[in-house]
Amino acid sequence: MSGILEAFRLDGKVAVVTGAERGLGRGMAVALAQAGAHIVGVTYVASAPETEAAVQAAGRKYVHVMADLSSIEPVQRIVDTAVAQFGRIDILLNNAGTIMRNDTIDFTEQQWDAVMNVNLKTAFFLCQAVARRFMEQGSGGKIINIASMLSFQGGIRVPSYTASKSGIRGLTMLMANEWASRGICVNAIAPGYMATDNTAQLRADAQRSADILARIPAARWGTPEDLQGAVVFLASSASDYVNGTTLAVDGGWLAR
Repeated sequence: MSGILEAFRLDGKVAVVTGAERGLGRGMAVALAQAGAHIVGVTYVASAPETEAAVQAAGRKYVHVMADLSSIEPVQRIVDTAVAQFGRIDILLNNAGTIMRNDTIDFTEQQWDAVMNVNLKTAFFLCQAVARRFMEQGSGGKIINIASMLSFQGGIRVPSYTASKSGIRGLTMLMANEWASRGICVNAIAPGYMATDNTAQLRADAQRSADILARIPAARWGTPEDLQGAVVFLASSASDYVNGTTLAVDGGWLAR
């Protein structure tokens, strides 16, 4: 009988990772590669050389797909590219996202749509397309959505982001309800306050940054490396009976 550590291996698996070019996306893509998965990196830029190099350094293959996720137009092309290159898909990591800040009283339709389209609409239809592929393959699969602290809380000045990430948590549960019996595990990771581009404005505000750090029991901002264990767990057979959950990786933020 193989040991428990073998259950975390992803050897020969194929993972589609959106937003793979930097920050949390790159960190999680590299973790999946180090655990054994080949990576299909989906980004809005023409290449992701740092991610590609790190995946290849782990001994895995990297295929790049340039796609504008503000519409669902590239969804089927992403799935078709992965299947053409590797013959199958085993893991979807829905990481790409955007945020816009404005007082709610002044928030515009453009600001609303720009965030909701990427964070919720395209994420949903990519889950749907990959789940169809899983069902065709007949071998199940893993979908990991990236939620947020604002899947649990209201936040301030980010109404479309809060709505989208609350929606991601809800859809994660709904899809688990419908697809678990088909061997498809759908879960989410809710990162805490991470040192990424999305929080640059917060970290640049000395008072706001101090207020945030004062509430984090771990007393530091998170890093991409902090998500690596969680994403490998949820992508692997070690989590085969975990479905519909949103795992907070937050340094204890929600416990306060």
